[in-house]
Amino acid sequence: MPKKPATADTSQNWTFLSNHAHVLVCVAKNPDVRLSEVAELVGVRERTVHRIVHELIDAGYISVTKVGRNNVYSVDLDKPLRHPLEAEHNIHAIVTPLLKKAKRS
Repeated sequence: MPKKPATADTSQNWTFLSNHAHVLVCVAKNPDVRLSEVAELVGVRERTVHRIVHELIDAGYISVTKVGRNNVYSVDLDKPLRHPLEAEHNIHAIVTPLLKKAKRS
């Protein structure tokens, strides 16, 4: 079956960063962010953000501390990137430039 030509809508649906990276940046930018807010910022469902956060916690990329009724997240910037092509780089290489750019705006 032939592929449909890319329309303006479908050709602009992809991004260079994954949802995991988007969630990680949101948490690094605002450690006490609510996951419902992250879902809105990333453009995914809150359930998806919960799954991603738990995957990042399980892999050691973020940790969570309960402060009263709220969660406060911490990103381990020294953890290496997961894919073999980028394994010699750490999270710091991705997150820090994005945080600096966000602060300039």
